[in-house]
Amino acid sequence: MADEERKGAVTFKGNPLTLIGPELKKGDKAPNFELLANDLSPVTLESFKGKTKLISVVPSLDTPVCDAQTKRFNEEASKLPFDTVVLTVSADLPFAQTRWCGAAHADKIKTLSDHRETSFGKAYGVLIKELRLLARSIFVIGPDDRIQYVEYVKEITQHPNYTLALNSLREKARV
Repeated sequence: MADEERKGAVTFKGNPLTLIGPELKKGDKAPNFELLANDLSPVTLESFKGKTKLISVVPSLDTPVCDAQTKRFNEEASKLPFDTVVLTVSADLPFAQTRWCGAAHADKIKTLSDHRETSFGKAYGVLIKELRLLARSIFVIGPDDRIQYVEYVKEITQHPNYTLALNSLREKARV
């Protein structure tokens, strides 16, 4: 089965781009994925079983908006419920992610690379066909592996809505 293509789903500086994979919605079961940790070990959805997952997806940590987005979620991570993990996913190499985390003192998040297989990008509908990078997006996945919040940022040079993403985590914690 060919991967679904969503032409014009996002733009880069106003130019339309094609995303590969489905557009996920609140309530959907989160698809599995295989990413690489900084030590090159495989990481899957199952690796965070029973936890709430905030997945911040960025095109590349070495760009200003991605840098700011990742730093913001690193700062917020310590204020979140203890059973929440904050993951940053990009197509950057694990070595570049490790370097970035050290330089940014980002120690409250986990960076994971989709460089090898683009498994996450295809499963979550964020793989940019023309660039082989991931589109800026946010996914909040509950301990039951159901998506409780999703944002695909239409213009990938723009920031996501931090407040809505963080509020979706806090709402779940009060239930």
